[in-house]
Amino acid sequence: MSKKRFYYLIKIQFLGYRFHGWQKQPNQKTVHLMIDKTLNFILENKIFKTLGSGRTDAKVSASEAAIELFIEESPIQNLDNFLEDFNLNLPQDIRALSIQEVNSYFNIIQDVKEKEYHYVFAYGSKSHPFCAPLITTINEPLNINLMKQGAKLFQGKHNFRTYCYRPKEEGNYERELSCCKIIGNNIYKANFFPKKSYLLKINGKGFGRHQIRLMMGALIKLGKGEIDLDYISRSLLINSSKTMDYIAPASGLILHKVIF
Repeated sequence: MSKKRFYYLIKIQFLGYRFHGWQKQPNQKTVHLMIDKTLNFILENKIFKTLGSGRTDAKVSASEAAIELFIEESPIQNLDNFLEDFNLNLPQDIRALSIQEVNSYFNIIQDVKEKEYHYVFAYGSKSHPFCAPLITTINEPLNINLMKQGAKLFQGKHNFRTYCYRPKEEGNYERELSCCKIIGNNIYKANFFPKKSYLLKINGKGFGRHQIRLMMGALIKLGKGEIDLDYISRSLLINSSKTMDYIAPASGLILHKVIF
């Protein structure tokens, strides 16, 4: 007889600056590693497994990410107590937001309807060092109005091969973005932030490796005058052979929320 299994959806948030991304890697401190270490402690002898809704790069943060927890044989008796105990033992830069029981048909990867990412940036002068985990600062002047026009070109269904890291010939690079725009940053605030900062808001079901950072790299180059709007338009064509050689720094990228 097969063992009974119980399923839970946990929403978490984390500051990614000291982590080497989400995925477990040898001799590296990752978000997934710290979560599993904490669960191993609070669940004691229970057999469990965790799976994330997606991977994040080193130094990328999340306002709301999601993991699925699978537990063998016996369920969690009190979800509120579990959440409190989980947070008590997690490191300070990871926090569990909620937990709910789900059924065996729930799939944390396939059931994602949309993810929203933000890329926070400023320009003109060096920011306070405390900004480093959350904001990318470009010292040169940027043409924000032109960058806003460029961001709109990414919206919709396109071939994003130019904006995937080390693409393969046989890969499928068609993605659809329901939103891609640059707006003033009124979400992330601190007294040491620059007076004016911006964020690139992107919504879509899925993204290629480094896709958002490569798109942001193109927009930064556009804002500096190194490429034009026509370059971005042509880079999204099916037969495009263009390659983007600038990956924007990871520390400005934040997974804002995951919708199931």
